[in-house]
Amino acid sequence: MSDRPCIFSFFAGSGFLDLGFETSGFNIVYVNEIFSPFMAAYRYSRHVLNLELPEYGYHDGEAGDVSKFTQASQAQCIYELVKDCRKFNDIVGFIGGPPCPDFSIGGKNRGHLGDNGKLSASYVELICENLPDFFLFENVKGLWKTKKHRLFFESLKQRLQKAGYILTERLINSIEYGVPQDRERIILIGFQNNFLKDRGTQLNRQKLLNKDIFPWESFILYDRQDVFAYPWPKYNVFQENSLMPCPGDIPQELTVEYWFIKNNVLKHPNAEHYFQPRAAIAKFAVVNEGDDSKKSFKRLHRWRYSPTACYGNNEVHLHPYKVRRISVAEALAIQSLPANFVLPENMSLTNMFKTIGNGVPYLASKALAQTIIQFLVSDVKNTVDILNPTGT
Repeated sequence: MSDRPCIFSFFAGSGFLDLGFETSGFNIVYVNEIFSPFMAAYRYSRHVLNLELPEYGYHDGEAGDVSKFTQASQAQCIYELVKDCRKFNDIVGFIGGPPCPDFSIGGKNRGHLGDNGKLSASYVELICENLPDFFLFENVKGLWKTKKHRLFFESLKQRLQKAGYILTERLINSIEYGVPQDRERIILIGFQNNFLKDRGTQLNRQKLLNKDIFPWESFILYDRQDVFAYPWPKYNVFQENSLMPCPGDIPQELTVEYWFIKNNVLKHPNAEHYFQPRAAIAKFAVVNEGDDSKKSFKRLHRWRYSPTACYGNNEVHLHPYKVRRISVAEALAIQSLPANFVLPENMSLTNMFKTIGNGVPYLASKALAQTIIQFLVSDVKNTVDILNPTGT
């Protein structure tokens, strides 16, 4: 039996979350994504990175439609694959971030009745039917924070608890993990009670894992309150190709420019991939460096972190010191992807920026994977009294 945990990935996009798990010791054995262009990018990036193919393959189009997994044929297929995986592997997990516009304050806000909102329920149902040893669920903070969506979120948790899962949750900010971006997301993780008991963890009130048991803070690099208390530069008059030294009293490694240099974005294969609208050029030149106060035409500051990488709904992020929008290479850097992560040339610009904005930042995904690994290998042998949810 292999002691390398196996992962079934759902709503995989172009694989940012998966990559963090792969580089932390997990084995991605099944990849699901309904939108074929994203799956093509997933395949391409893994080929460039020379990563192994998933044992149970890639599933896109109709085969990747999680909303249809309640149908007998689809449900049976997943069940058989999970069953087969268990023959040779000790640990099987599901990870996924169902599409989130229906819970986003800046998105459609249709909630659980929207087409995308329904996919969260489908994912939870998929978990409850197949009972992986653990799962990870990622979504926008609106699902956790907005009152009407929170009721739906709580109903999902109740369904999971009835299926035997012990849960832990945290509202993370990617900047905590070294990502140059202010990006909050709710993370819900669950472990099968019987799985934990088999590993020697005895639980009394098996509802929630508190923060003293699940090591949420082990891989946090920056306290979020401390990060936002630094004297970050606010505005500078925009000057094309200007030079500006980095202030000495901020963490440079959390800045946009640090990551542009780190990933050598001007030499990256996606360096020339950016929108070039002629009509907006005049507007580009009058936005101050660091002015991200408007819904659209946000100009990044080179020596500050980026606002949430979200490039839809007419939100335009401008380069700090160039008269243009940021490139795909620069957006990938802001998502903390490795410098050798590349999107395919034949992918449309719209889909490139959409998949980047949808993805979990690489360093955040890696930290989450490492947190789960640490919990799985910890020698918790004592009886644990579960009283409180994880601190958020």
